[in-house]
Order: sequence, then structure tokens, then C-alpha cells
Amino acid sequence: MIINNECRNREFDVIGFGEVMLRLSPPNKERISQGEVFEKRAGGSEFNVVSGISMLGLRTGIITKLPDNEIGKFIKNKIRFHGVSDDYVIYDQSECKRLGIYYFEGGAFPRKPTVVYDRSGSSFTTISADEIDSSVYSSSKIFHVSGISLALGVNVRETVIDMIKKFKKHGAAISLDVNYRATLWDEETARKVITSIFPDVDILFVSEETSRRMLQRTGTLEDIMKGFARDYGIKIIATTERKAKSPTKHTWDSRIYNALEGKFYKEDPYIDIEVVDRIGSGDAYVAGVLFGIVKFNCLQKALEFGNAMAALKNTVPGDLPACDFKEIEQLIASHKKTGTDSEMNR
Repeated sequence: MIINNECRNREFDVIGFGEVMLRLSPPNKERISQGEVFEKRAGGSEFNVVSGISMLGLRTGIITKLPDNEIGKFIKNKIRFHGVSDDYVIYDQSECKRLGIYYFEGGAFPRKPTVVYDRSGSSFTTISADEIDSSVYSSSKIFHVSGISLALGVNVRETVIDMIKKFKKHGAAISLDVNYRATLWDEETARKVITSIFPDVDILFVSEETSRRMLQRTGTLEDIMKGFARDYGIKIIATTERKAKSPTKHTWDSRIYNALEGKFYKEDPYIDIEVVDRIGSGDAYVAGVLFGIVKFNCLQKALEFGNAMAALKNTVPGDLPACDFKEIEQLIASHKKTGTDSEMNR
């Protein structure tokens, strides 16, 4: 469908490019401004995606740059723990090396969750195309990146665009999660940059809100999704729909449009998810969809795995998904089941 036949036997199913950061969170929904203790975790959009795919059973890798010190070693160990290859990780030995940090404060109605970034000048922002092992471009079926990386300055942006061109040249499918963050760049710049690379994108992930606000698309959601295919030649468009009743009660839904078939894929939403930590749930969705595309070559299965991954990720702390193939299959079966269901796995 999307994966070229010439790529079927490549070493990696998906390779991602992006910054892996240190996440610091006060426990028990304490406030950043008042708490005394932080929990330390690893996180970053593209890493969240490839770790989720790895935990489902496919082979993934991450291209990133870490400081060559103890905190960089902590991230390296997390990458390996989640089954993601660190073959293409670059280590910064400069005097100015540092790991990007973000602080996350959980919310409780009416207090909203809060994110504070401290990532300016991190080692990742110095990455350049000539540091990246050129063998990577012919080693993966899919290359995944997000708009967050495009937002991290001109240097990283140029590196991303160069990589997209090279992966595309070697036959890999290009996956892009727009993932617009207003705290990182303005709408006009984001719109110009992101739409300039749309013609190289095969699989697009974008929320309805981002489509309407930052990308200035109009019409029904289905019209918007068809428009991305019509205007840019994108083959697969996936749109997520989150409805938040409160910081701890969400409904999750999505739909996928296959431009090659002219067909939409959808299922019943996951209603009233008990949210423990929403960060990374969109990345878990991307992981499930990409897994389904590679593993099953079936967009209905991709949709089901994406929705189940997102729903389950909302229920665990941290950025990274904590599930495997069997658990997701069980969750999908439970979601489809009519009537009563067991309240405990035993």
C-alpha cells in the first residue's frame, strides 16, 4: 500500500528523528512552583513513537544527539530499555553540551496541566546533516519526524528537510506528525515551513484544530482531509479527535483517509478514559497506526491499534507507552465487545 516493495527487507521498520529530553514532574499533581521533588523521566515526540512501535514488536531506531555525560547516559539507557536502536545516536562532547529539559505539572479541574520548556541551546539543536551516518537513509521502510523538530531553529529545520529528501530518494515512506506547538514558533512560520514539505509526505498526522487554525483549512473535517491529498499528493491522512471533559476524563477518537482508495476508516470512540497522564498519547496513536501499516498493510487495523495505544497511554504516567502487542489486542477486543466485560485481567 504505502511501503515500497524494494524496502520490504530493510533492517528497520521505522526510524525517527527528534530530540529526546529530560522530563521533570512534581509527583501527585503537586505544583511546579510549590513542590520540592521532581520525578525524572525520558520523553520526546519521535522517541515516544518509535518506542511504542518497538514495544509492539517491530524494529525501530532513533536519530538524535545527546550530551556525552551522565544525564546523556540516562537517556541512552532509556532508549535501549525500550528496544529502540541507538546505532544512529550522536554524542556531543563540546563544552556547551546539555540535554533539553521540560517540566510537566499535572492538572485537576479546574486547574489545567502545564508544560514549561528549558531546551534552548541543547545538544540536539546543534545537530547537522554531515554528522549523520549516511547508511541510515537506505536502512528503513518509514522515516518519521514531527513539526516539533522543524520548530527548533533554522539549523535543525534544514537538517530535517535534508533528511526527508534523502530518505525519500532511497524509497522510504515519509511520516509527518504536524504536532504544532505555539510556544515554539508562530503560526505563519510554521504554516510556510510545513506546507513546503507536504509534497514529500506519504503519511500525515494532524489534528482538526491544527488544520483549521495554523494551516487555515476550511470545510468539514472530511473535506479538510481530502484537501491535503488533493493539494499535496499525500496518500494517508490521519486526524485525531480528543474531547476533554476535564484533565482526568477524556474521549478519544480518530479517522484515517486513504487517498489511494478514496475511503475513510473509523470506529467507535474510546469514551471517558480515566486520564493519569495525557502526555505522549498522540505519539502512542502515531505508533499504533504506523505499526498497523507495516505489520498488517491494513488501515482498519492501523486505526484500531492507534486508538487503543492512545487510550491506554492516557492511563499510565510518563511520556512513553507501556504496553505490548498482546495487551493492545486484548484492549481492541474488549472495545469491540458488546455486553458485559470482565473488570480485571486474571
